[in-house]
Amino acid sequence: MQCDNNKVMIKRHLFDNLKGALQRQPAVVLVGPRQVGKTTLALEVCKGLSSIYVDLESFEDLQKLDDPLLFLNANKDNLVILDEIQRTPELFMTLRGIIDAGRREGKKYGHFLLLGSASLDLIKQSSESLAGRISQLELTPFTALEISGTNDQLWLRGGFPESFLARNDSESYKWRLDFISTYLERDIPQLGPRIPAETLRRLWTMLAHVQGTTLNVSTIGTSLGISGQTVTRYIDLLVDLLLLKRLQPYHGNMKKRLVRSPKIYIRDSGLVHALLGISSMNELLGHPISGASWEGYVIENIINCAPESTTPYFYKTSAGAEIDLILVLPNGDVWTIEVKKSTSPKVTKGFYFANEDIKPTQKFVIYSGKEQYPIQEGIEVISLELFLKKLSSLEQ
Repeated sequence: MQCDNNKVMIKRHLFDNLKGALQRQPAVVLVGPRQVGKTTLALEVCKGLSSIYVDLESFEDLQKLDDPLLFLNANKDNLVILDEIQRTPELFMTLRGIIDAGRREGKKYGHFLLLGSASLDLIKQSSESLAGRISQLELTPFTALEISGTNDQLWLRGGFPESFLARNDSESYKWRLDFISTYLERDIPQLGPRIPAETLRRLWTMLAHVQGTTLNVSTIGTSLGISGQTVTRYIDLLVDLLLLKRLQPYHGNMKKRLVRSPKIYIRDSGLVHALLGISSMNELLGHPISGASWEGYVIENIINCAPESTTPYFYKTSAGAEIDLILVLPNGDVWTIEVKKSTSPKVTKGFYFANEDIKPTQKFVIYSGKEQYPIQEGIEVISLELFLKKLSSLEQ
């Protein structure tokens, strides 16, 4: 199947990074959940290149790899895009041989773009088999940096392209319900251990109800009638599939009684809302989850748009000092961030106390307005869109 370069797409934040990685390395692996737009991005990047696309879920394409060495050597002068590579992990050793043969002959061939549905085994396999020959990138759902000026719609629908670009909220909601069912009934059984779909759905829904809280596997396990160890295994799988995020607590050199458990949240806000039966903005704004959903949406956007090697944390002490998000930037600067779903945000005492502990380089309150202005003690109030632009400028 040759590349189809006629598909219209929104310019992805990862586009230039992917193009640069393909120029540096003979192999690049691009991971992300299903339906996040990996194939569309790959075909866009391949414009102007001699390339061939192979879908490893297509029986016709899979037959081409009955003799993988023969097929790949025949295309050694092309960029070969292998989609759903986790289905054929045995290919990694073949790719390594082709890349190394090209290096020995001083020729630049053996050029591969590997797309996978975020399996931890895929990343581990590629790292071990192609060490020194591969770059790894993650494609997330749309961010607010990519979809300027539509934060509320992006927050409600989430960033999966088919959901965000649906004709109306109702179609978007139905798409997300179908996506959840497909993941539970087909995709997760293919990518991980056999887990009862109904148990996993209940877990996912429970996590939506406690979006952004510290993880208590014992409480969740008791509610589901399974062990805490089993809960941890299920959560590990969803994290590996890039559907959940564990946000780790910040410790530093603090001599405080700190919360040690990570916070857990569903990464795509649209999936949170679908799991809770929220299909419109009016329903969302009136729902008890609204504040926690907005916080998770903002934090996920920031982490996805932060410079490479930025480390995110949260901070919470038993005395009530708390910060929603801490960014430790590659240059060592520390930014503290409070998230408020309000057009006139008020900063809590806990935020002030936490900043006294941490002594950050910069302090921000991200709110749902559109402006930027300073308030007391060096704190900057700023919209999400302006903050993401500020963060993105650090990479330039």
